[in-house]
Amino acid sequence: MSAPAEKLEGLLAAIDAANADDPRIVEADGATQPFEIVYAKRMTTRLEALYPDASDLLKIAARAQHLRRWDIPRENFPLGRHGYNDWRKECRAHHARLVSELMREQGYDEDAIKHVATLIRKEQLKKERESQALENVAAIVFLEHYFDDFHEKYADYDDDKIIDILGKTLCKMSPKGHAAALGLSLPDRTRTLVAAAIERQAGALGKLAEVAID
Repeated sequence: MSAPAEKLEGLLAAIDAANADDPRIVEADGATQPFEIVYAKRMTTRLEALYPDASDLLKIAARAQHLRRWDIPRENFPLGRHGYNDWRKECRAHHARLVSELMREQGYDEDAIKHVATLIRKEQLKKERESQALENVAAIVFLEHYFDDFHEKYADYDDDKIIDILGKTLCKMSPKGHAAALGLSLPDRTRTLVAAAIERQAGALGKLAEVAID
């Protein structure tokens, strides 16, 4: 491999090694694996499918999207929307710090490190193409692999609330992301909820499409 390719592979391996400590074990692809290892590789797989020409820095951000997320338990923050948002913000800062350290160890320059950290902290959503791409990928991975578990966990939520949550997710995505989401092989129930969310948010999604960065 060329030097840049070797450096990227070394960094991705370091990210995987950090995630390998996840105490949460799941069954995936016929084997038991750490939860965040599975999530990170799903992010990479979806990125490759949706953005085959993705830059190395976007590949890094996708792989490190949830780097050692278990370090910051959700239960350490209050219940409710504000507590959840504070937790997500702290997690993003944590992931950005950790991947920055790993990038320095692998010899990446500070401009590259800053860009990846900005992507992971979601500071340029709707304003910068790679930030939007990362959001699209994360949302699709959620719909494809984690929505059913989420729906089961919050079985007390009625359809109206689930549709509202899906609508908020859709509004973070671009038309390219929406098209990819609708192309997923989803259970009929999930597809019905997604379709309802699209219908409810039709006006907002139309306005976003006019200024979308894809």
